[in-house]
Amino acid sequence: MNSSITAGALTGGPGFLVKERIIAAPGFNRWLVPPAALAIHLCIGMAYGFSVFWLPLSQAIGITAPVACAPDMGFFARLFSSECDWQISMLSWIYTLFFVFLGCSAAVWGGWLEHAGPRKAGVVSALCWCCGLLMSAYGIYIHQLWLMWLGSGVIGGIGLGLGYISPVSTLIKWFPDKRGMATGMAIMGFGGGAMVGAPLAAALMNHFATPDSVGVWQSFVVMAGIYFVFMIGGALAYRVPPTGWKPEGWAAPLKKASNAMITHRHVHVSVAWRTPQFALIWLVLCLNVSAGIGILGMASPLLQEVFAGKLLGNDLSFSELSTVQLTQIAAIAAGFTGLLSLFNIGGRFFWASFSDYIGRKNTYFAFFALGVALYALIPNMGHLGNIALFVAAFCIILSMYGGGFATVPAYLADLFGTQMVGAIHGRLLTAWAAAGVLGPVLITYLREYQLALGVERAAVYDITLYILAGLLVLGFVCNLLVRPVADKHFMTDAQLAAEQALGHDQGNARVLEWHAAPGSLPLVIAAWLAVGIPLAWGIWVTLQKTAVLFN
Repeated sequence: MNSSITAGALTGGPGFLVKERIIAAPGFNRWLVPPAALAIHLCIGMAYGFSVFWLPLSQAIGITAPVACAPDMGFFARLFSSECDWQISMLSWIYTLFFVFLGCSAAVWGGWLEHAGPRKAGVVSALCWCCGLLMSAYGIYIHQLWLMWLGSGVIGGIGLGLGYISPVSTLIKWFPDKRGMATGMAIMGFGGGAMVGAPLAAALMNHFATPDSVGVWQSFVVMAGIYFVFMIGGALAYRVPPTGWKPEGWAAPLKKASNAMITHRHVHVSVAWRTPQFALIWLVLCLNVSAGIGILGMASPLLQEVFAGKLLGNDLSFSELSTVQLTQIAAIAAGFTGLLSLFNIGGRFFWASFSDYIGRKNTYFAFFALGVALYALIPNMGHLGNIALFVAAFCIILSMYGGGFATVPAYLADLFGTQMVGAIHGRLLTAWAAAGVLGPVLITYLREYQLALGVERAAVYDITLYILAGLLVLGFVCNLLVRPVADKHFMTDAQLAAEQALGHDQGNARVLEWHAAPGSLPLVIAAWLAVGIPLAWGIWVTLQKTAVLFN
C-alpha cells in the first residue's frame, strides 16, 4: 500500500499516465515508437511555419490593407490596442518566444520527464501547444496581441520544449544499435512540421476568409483540434523498454579505442551539465545552429538581393527591377526556401543515421569543415552569378543545420549514457534558445548596417557569411576538445539503482531480449501511414513550389 502511494506521489496524475503502465511487454515492436514521436513532432514543428500567418494578421482589422496605429502610440500600448493592426515586427516576436521557451522548458522539466515518462510529457505538451493555439485564436478574435504572445509564444513554447524532448531518451533506449537513426526519424518530424502545417493553414485561411475576416482565428481553432488528436494519439502510443532490454541477438560493442567516446555507464543530469564536455557540446550546437538559423530566416531576401535580375535571365540590379519582376523573383525565392526546407528535413535523417557509422564527433567535424568552406565560397559564387552552385551550397548547409539537431541527442548518449539523456538534452537546448537570438540578430542587423553604409545589395551579405564561417571555425575547435567523460562523474551502481527506482524503469518483464511479435506488422504499417501520408502531402506541396526555381 505504501509503495503504491509513493509511486503515485512521485509520478502524479491519472493511472494510465504513470510510467509503470507503459513498460512494454515481450514481443512489443519497437518500430511503433518512432511514428508516435513523429505524430507529436509534426504538430509542434508548425512553429517553423508561423510566418504564414503574419501578413493576414497584419491586416486583421483592415482586411485588404493594414489600419495603421497612431504614430505616437508606444510599443506596450500596441500590445493592448484593438483599434489598429499589428506590425509584422511585433508578430514575429512570437517566433522568438517559441524557441526561448522551448529551450527553457526543456531545461527546467527535462529531469521530471525522465521520471514521469514520455506519455505524460506528451500529454502535457499536447495540452500546452493546443491550448496555446486556442488562446491565440481568442486573442485574434478580440484583437489583443498580448494574448497571442502568452498563448502561442509562452504556453505553446513550453509545449514545444516538452514535446521536442519527450521521445529522445525512449528512442535511444529502444534503438541502442541505431541511436542516430532513431533520433533522426523523430526530429525529422519537427523540421517537417511547417511543410504540413503551412499549406494546411493557408488552405484553412482561404476557406474561412470573408469580407469581414481574414480567417486566421478560425484556422487556429481547427488546427488546435487536429493537432490535439495527433499529439494525444502519439503520446498514448509511447512505450518504454524494461531496464536492460536489448534487441534479440545484439551485443553492445566492446570498449575499444575506436569507440572510446561511447560509454556504457551513466551520468546524472545534475552532474552532467557541470562537466567540460557539456559546455563544449553546448557551444558546438549553439554555433552550428546560429550559422544555419540566420540563413534560414533570410533565405528569400538573400537570393533576391544577391542575384536580382539574373534569376529572370537579365543583368538588372534589385533596385532596377519592375514591380512585376519583383513579384516573379519573389516566387522563385519562395521555391528556394521550400528547397532548403526539404534539405533541412532530409539532413536530419541522413546525417543522424550516417553518424551511427562514422561516429558523432566525426559527423560534427564534417559539419564544421564543410560549413566553413561553403560559407567562405558562397560570396564568390554570388559575384560570379553561378545560381546553381549557390543554391547547392545552401542546400548542403541547411542539411547540416538539421543534422546537427538530430545528431546531438546520440552524441549526449554516447558521452553521458542513456539513463538521463532526455534531461541532459533538455538542458542542452538552451543553446538553441541562445542561437535563435544570436543568428537572426547577427545577419539582420549586419545587413541593415551594410545598407546604411551604402553597400550594394548584391554584396551586403559577404561580411556576414565570412563571420558565420568564423563561428563554425570556433565550433570545429570546440568539437576537437571533446574527450570522454572522467570516471568521477559517473553514477555508482547504488546511485543508478536509486535513479531507476525513482523513474520506475525496472518493469516486471523477465524477458529482456526479443524480436517483435509477427502479428504486429499491420499495426506498424498503419502507424507509419498515419504520419507518413501527411508528411508526404507536405513534401509534395513543397516540391510544387520548388519547381518554380528550376523553370
